[in-house]
Amino acid sequence: MKTVTIYTRAFCPYCTRALALLKRKGAPVREIDATFDAGKRAEMIAKSGGGRTYPQIFVGDTHVGGCDDLHALDARGGLDPLLQGA
Repeated sequence: MKTVTIYTRAFCPYCTRALALLKRKGAPVREIDATFDAGKRAEMIAKSGGGRTYPQIFVGDTHVGGCDDLHALDARGGLDPLLQGA
């Protein structure tokens, strides 16, 4: 299963919701807390192609987007194959 990298910030309900879905899927998660780290925030924006909202989620090297994008991908049946590398 591919590792999911998720950029988060403290007290973010969307971050909590995205992490809960990933936990239910059993996905290995690398959480990067960018709350007070301008360098990590800049890294997130650059890596996501300009995404400034939290969370920004990557499955392997694939940028999924934010929490709503992650849930929409799951609803379409696309999250499991992406996590499995299909």
